[in-house]
Amino acid sequence: MKQYDHYVAVDWSKNNMAIARMTKHADIPKVVDVRTDVEDLKAYLKNLKGSVILTVEESTPAQWLYTELNGLVSRMIVCDPYRNKLLNDGPKTDKIDAKKLVRLLKAELLREVYHSGEEFIKLRKLVRGYMAITKNGVRLKNQRAALLLSAGRMNEDIEIVERHEEFAVRQFDSIISSNEVSRTAYVKEFKRLKRKNKIIKTITTVSGIDVKGAVKLVAVVVDARRFKNKSAWLSYCGLIKHEKMSGGRSYGRRSPRYSRIAKSVFKTAAIACTRMDEKSAFKRYYEGLIRDKNYPEFHARHALARRIAVITLGVLKTGKPFEDRWNEIKK
Repeated sequence: MKQYDHYVAVDWSKNNMAIARMTKHADIPKVVDVRTDVEDLKAYLKNLKGSVILTVEESTPAQWLYTELNGLVSRMIVCDPYRNKLLNDGPKTDKIDAKKLVRLLKAELLREVYHSGEEFIKLRKLVRGYMAITKNGVRLKNQRAALLLSAGRMNEDIEIVERHEEFAVRQFDSIISSNEVSRTAYVKEFKRLKRKNKIIKTITTVSGIDVKGAVKLVAVVVDARRFKNKSAWLSYCGLIKHEKMSGGRSYGRRSPRYSRIAKSVFKTAAIACTRMDEKSAFKRYYEGLIRDKNYPEFHARHALARRIAVITLGVLKTGKPFEDRWNEIKK
């Protein structure tokens, strides 16, 4: 990180905001705690002379703050609050948190949470809406099944005797049907976006990734160039674990904090590829792991998910469609 004239950290809350600032020559931060007002914060930043780097922690209003303030500073970082363990030490107030946060900023100890422009925010809202509809549909179907089981009905052919139970099932059927209509509408919207968006269309050329998975990936990844190598990408997708080493001794491996959406897309794609015909290179790769390397099916599917993820990263970076050939997946 280059040196900036001003390092500013904001601890933002509904009622008040604590603003801590350090200069490149100062070691002691100055902190003010004032009523929350984004216009006042904008005025404060505009009055600073020279280059300014600003940080806020990832939270519900973080994207809105990023949109409002990013153009007023030389660089803005939305940082990962789970990484900032120093904030949990000692007494806690908004001013103290802001002071610690600006020290972490100047020491280059913050982990950035990637934020993007307005186009991708709209896409993320669509994805969140679709996932909420899908999750709600699964919950409703499970509740309906539980109601049938409680009535001793093991399948659809057995009639429900109790009138109140029959009424409840009909209500569930009505809500599930309405939920399915909404889900279908989202899928139609995703297909419309595919026709307009070249990136989404290109990702769907990767075997196992449908239009829903492609839209989800574009919404969360935005720019694949932010991943320096495939290890960083696989870590982001939750498809590798990090080993814990100390004193030359291994203490096992642990999963990083990852994107559940990206992991779900690649896990689903791997399952889809295992059900393809024998001509699919991914299917051959999967069966080769089981046959030649004695992989259990679970481990083979996980390795296939990693392979699909690596190829998808290449597609995202180059913009070239994927060709389902053996030479392509063995690179």
